[in-house]
Amino acid sequence: MAVYTEVSDEELEAFVAGYDIGNVLSFKGIAEGVENSNYLLRTSEGQFILTLYEKRVNPNDLPFFLGLMEHLAEHGLGCPLPVHDREGRSLGTLAGRPAAVVTFLEGMWVRRPTAHHCGLLGEALARMHLAGADFDIRRPNALSMPSWRPLWEKSRARADEVAPGLAADIEAELDQLEALWPKDLPQGVIHADLFPDNVFFLGGELSGLIDFYFACDDFLAYDVAICLNSWCFEQDLSFNLTKGQALLDGYMRVRPLSSAELAALPIFARGSALRFLLTRLYDWLNVPPGALVKPKDPLEYHRKLRFHRGVTDASGYVFALGGRPYEVSP
Repeated sequence: MAVYTEVSDEELEAFVAGYDIGNVLSFKGIAEGVENSNYLLRTSEGQFILTLYEKRVNPNDLPFFLGLMEHLAEHGLGCPLPVHDREGRSLGTLAGRPAAVVTFLEGMWVRRPTAHHCGLLGEALARMHLAGADFDIRRPNALSMPSWRPLWEKSRARADEVAPGLAADIEAELDQLEALWPKDLPQGVIHADLFPDNVFFLGGELSGLIDFYFACDDFLAYDVAICLNSWCFEQDLSFNLTKGQALLDGYMRVRPLSSAELAALPIFARGSALRFLLTRLYDWLNVPPGALVKPKDPLEYHRKLRFHRGVTDASGYVFALGGRPYEVSP
């Protein structure tokens, strides 16, 4: 989350007047993330999150994002609910941007996830995948493997400003992943951005998932690989096998991965690392001046990518089994 578009008091009051959520008491920008402008909105009826969708978000995708949150909530998954205005609309316009108000989800994200948190995350991710099976709106992944090379071309000329030799390494990795990318595996709705700051915990339990604005249809196991990357590395960027085991165990207790999906995990993990390396690299080189946002280090995902190159099967992500094919722990 971040703030790119400023909203005047007059604009805000006129916008909120269209909702049955009371009068504005306070309004504060949230300076995290890189995609949209987000504000914590407190009214006489409670707390809400107000999101203004920036130019990088396709307005045609917004019914998918907002509808998905409602669908998942109806299936018992904790997530923010879009608030409808007095005309029954969940999407409006504010300060020249598409805008939505969603309910405030109680809880906090954990800065240093433990194996316990990883296990709960795995279960929640699997429940989300199952709940999304009958969601009737489709959205192809705009950041799937075929999009990586065009994205890379936007940063290639300056990549070595970030690290010497980075351009050649990314080019070679793209060539390999385009040749090795899996096919014919189970697909469905994935979150695609389930980092720790998008998962809330309360009293030691997972209270919900937020920020569905990268959600799309893609390989379900790719979503698992994104979480291995975002949850199971330590601050020194070593991979924590105990966390990896907990995440996979939690997921497979709810939705067992097939042998083909398990075999594809190392490639998906490399792809996930490259995807976030490329988007972070672009953002690092192109952050708008004056935005309340701290660009994320692209080299973090370069180091993760190098780790995954040494993993040959799913047993490389767990602490047990001695190289045998991964099986869920009891």
